[in-house]
Amino acid sequence: MLLVKDLVEEFNLKIWGGNPGLENEIPSFDLSRPGLEIAGYFSHYSSDRVQVLGMKEISFFERVLSDREREDRAKRLCRKETPCIIVTRSQQPPLELIEACNQTNTVLLITEDNTTNFTSRITTYLEKELAPETNMHGVLVDVYGIGVMITGESGIGKSETALELVKNGHRLVADDNVEIKEVNKNVLMGSAPELIQHLLEIRGLGIINVMTLFGAGCILSEKRIMLNVHLENWTDNNTYDRLGLEDEKIKILNSEVTKKVIPIRPGRSLAGIIEVAAMNHRLNQMGHNAAHEFNDRLNAKIKSNGGS
Repeated sequence: MLLVKDLVEEFNLKIWGGNPGLENEIPSFDLSRPGLEIAGYFSHYSSDRVQVLGMKEISFFERVLSDREREDRAKRLCRKETPCIIVTRSQQPPLELIEACNQTNTVLLITEDNTTNFTSRITTYLEKELAPETNMHGVLVDVYGIGVMITGESGIGKSETALELVKNGHRLVADDNVEIKEVNKNVLMGSAPELIQHLLEIRGLGIINVMTLFGAGCILSEKRIMLNVHLENWTDNNTYDRLGLEDEKIKILNSEVTKKVIPIRPGRSLAGIIEVAAMNHRLNQMGHNAAHEFNDRLNAKIKSNGGS
């Protein structure tokens, strides 16, 4: 839950009125620029959003509206569900707006930023803080710039594989419990809960601190999840993808992530396989797919032999 006081702390905003409303919840990451509303058109007023007033809105409010209109518009802007009103460029808020905010506990805030810059910053912040989120059991590691989410049954070796990757110079994001936020369509950001940041649980050793053992360069606070590597015990009855033509996906929240199932067998280097999987995923994103290239060669060869 995001509160108005969190905005005040994050953006160093000055409070000009409606102080009791600092505990107001911000339900939406969308902003409102109520220019039409100040002009008198409230039919589609998004009153539950953060309201941002720039130089144009304040100028119109003070220079065009009559005393009675200013009082009326200020009262109609400040509703019970309105979390806060933010005035940019350190402008002096109109007296009618200050009074209306105090009466309705709508927090009135001031920022030194210009409207364009502040709108961009606060939109990015709200989209991240209010993004849909979930938790997944697994390990998140940054491998060659690719965020790899390692999943599998408990005890299958996810943390041990992550430790080997860290020793190879890659970076740990989270072990055991990964907090995931969907900041945009198909953009999932993973991080570790504060309690277990930088920690790995290795059966037989216990809890180890990766940053203390290997240095700050081996940890990362947040990473976009781009590939899921699912570990499972090798089963002879299962048919595993040998060419890489299958494009399997895992759905997390409303987004999809490429999934690779890696069967575990004695003698297989899981860390090495995951490193290659990450590099191959990057190549695929660049338009180079070895499986498709091989398939094209094979089809061409078959066609050539059939025609001879």
